[in-house]
Amino acid sequence: LPTNNSDEYKPFERRVPEFRFWKSSTRAVAIAFVMTFFELFNIPVFWPILLVYFLALFAMTMKKQIAHMIKHKYIPFNLGKTVYKGKPASADAA
Repeated sequence: LPTNNSDEYKPFERRVPEFRFWKSSTRAVAIAFVMTFFELFNIPVFWPILLVYFLALFAMTMKKQIAHMIKHKYIPFNLGKTVYKGKPASADAA
């Protein structure tokens, strides 16, 4: 929010508006569905190569997010986390 009258209020602006995202997603799904009816697009895929490709894309995509989590000391996959237990229930509380 602006602190002075001379400052301009600039609301959050998304990189991709929601309508454009849903329109593009729906179009992609529709095109992919139609392509399944044509033998031309029935390309055999060796599954280990597809798996390696998926893992490489996942690693490249998540690298920045994981670095950000480590920077702020939030590591969800750390098995040595401290686990806090609540107070033991007293017998007369029941």
